[in-house]
Amino acid sequence: MSKELTPEEVEEVRLAFQDVDVDGNGFVTASEIAGLFQALGKPMPGYKVRELLDTLDRNKDSRISFDEFSEIFKDVKGNTMASAFKSALKQKEGIVSIGGTSEISSTGTTHTIGEEERHAFANYINVSLKDDPDCAHLPIDPNNNSLFKAVADGIILCKLINHSMPDTIDERTINKKKLTAFTIQENLNLALNSASAIGCQVVNIGATDLKEGKPHLVLGLLWQIIRIGLFANIELSRNEALAALLEEGETLEDLMRLSPEELLLRWMNFHLKKDGIVVKNFSSDVKDSTAYFHLLEAIAPDGSKDDQPKIDIDLSGLYLGDNTKRAESMLKEADKLDCRQFVTAGDVVSGNAKLNMAFVATLFNKYPALTKPENQDWTLESETREERTFRNWMNSLGVNPHVNHLYGDIQSALVIFQLYEKIKVPVNWDRVNRGPFKHVMGGNMKKVENCNYAVELGKDKAGFSLVGIGGQDLYSGIQTLTLALLWQLMRRYTLNVLSDLGQGEAVGDDLIVSWVNETLLKAGKTSSIKNFKDSAISSSQPILDLIDAIQPSSVNFELVQTGNKLTDEDKLSNAKYAVSMARKIGAKVYALPEDIVEVKPKMVMTIFACLMGRGLKKV
Repeated sequence: MSKELTPEEVEEVRLAFQDVDVDGNGFVTASEIAGLFQALGKPMPGYKVRELLDTLDRNKDSRISFDEFSEIFKDVKGNTMASAFKSALKQKEGIVSIGGTSEISSTGTTHTIGEEERHAFANYINVSLKDDPDCAHLPIDPNNNSLFKAVADGIILCKLINHSMPDTIDERTINKKKLTAFTIQENLNLALNSASAIGCQVVNIGATDLKEGKPHLVLGLLWQIIRIGLFANIELSRNEALAALLEEGETLEDLMRLSPEELLLRWMNFHLKKDGIVVKNFSSDVKDSTAYFHLLEAIAPDGSKDDQPKIDIDLSGLYLGDNTKRAESMLKEADKLDCRQFVTAGDVVSGNAKLNMAFVATLFNKYPALTKPENQDWTLESETREERTFRNWMNSLGVNPHVNHLYGDIQSALVIFQLYEKIKVPVNWDRVNRGPFKHVMGGNMKKVENCNYAVELGKDKAGFSLVGIGGQDLYSGIQTLTLALLWQLMRRYTLNVLSDLGQGEAVGDDLIVSWVNETLLKAGKTSSIKNFKDSAISSSQPILDLIDAIQPSSVNFELVQTGNKLTDEDKLSNAKYAVSMARKIGAKVYALPEDIVEVKPKMVMTIFACLMGRGLKKV
């Protein structure tokens, strides 16, 4: 049997890896493997876990990356270890096996999907979009496969993206009535490209997959969109009250580097401290509902605020002997807080880490019960648009670790090396320190070494202009210098789409501008651009004309504000429409409407480059 994994098997391995990687940090540790087998009802002794880690951990860094995980599956493909592991995964409560639905899997490959996730996501959509007049699909029956049919026309996906990240999609661009195969395709393109723009990884998902309702892909995309919305405010720069979670000896920078998952655990333990309870995960540590009961009691309004009447939490359910009955009693108390979302009693007892984490995030968002420490003279700056764009772009490419805090999470340069590979610059991984970076001094030195190598690659292999930028600057998170490197990485990634143009001629700004103006002229449009700083771009007219030239009659110009005296509000309205229309016709645009209005040349260039790629059918 061939040891190479088919595309279908790669997807299976990816899903299995995500299942094990419950904290979502991109690596599997001993505790996560132990927790998985504990949840499977097959507890594994510590020495067995260590033996398994020794087998899997090829670079001996005490954790397993997705690449290592995949390589092991290649080696053991078809043998007893692989069979046993897959068998264990499929024994998880609530998992059903379904026939593969893609062309690749027509030979009988099966996927596993979580009935509990289907149930939870359907209910979440029902509640979140219940008042939307465009969602005639609702309510979705959570007990069957109605969810996969409901998302097939793209409307619910677009609406859910806006629910998680408001104003991402201009409502005027969603096709809502008299849908045809073509307009459904447009909606799905819009949803996928918009999801990518807010940081979802959609590399292996196509419009056809969603239209056909392939369960594992639909659930994966839904979870990413929902997760972004749940975690939007679990960030120090947006919620300064999180500073109350600082522990002795920590700085604000330390707290900012924690992932939303880590902050949620920190938040739980902050409220559970008085009860002497410590929670280390969202699976085995919450199964008996004890931590949840005490958390609900701690965050429930005590009546001291006029807008929040007192809510009493009944703790008598703590003394029920059966875990399921105790969980059901706990959820009745959560319902008093209007927070009974995502989990059933069975999900709590089985230790479904993903859904339990979503449940805790719901509690945090509704009742954080935190107060910013007094006598603090610091003011945190919010993430800039440019920083958010870069962060979302990196996450959409599937980098590990997931980038939550731009500067802290790329400090080791491991993400930057992955970006180099995305732009086809080879990385000598033998020169890379992969961590874990345990000791402060030694770990810091290894990170700086990585950053030095990252700068070296940029100068010597990628041909970037990095004058005055050193590895220490990246390690220290110097804003302007770090963004200068990230911009050149993003620019190269965008231009690589057009790399086969010009018969060997390097693709640059002049070539893109020339193509834009020629395309506009051939389509009979009167607009044109001199360069990416042209003030005419602020009205979005050249962008909308180009979109209409690429896909005739796609733009409804009755919705476009015109004239020589457009207000900033008019320009922003046009820009929102232009960005969504670009994504709707299939261009993966990461820039924001404000970038167009302000004519930010870097971001404007990426818009025209993506449209050029779409016009030449390269993307």
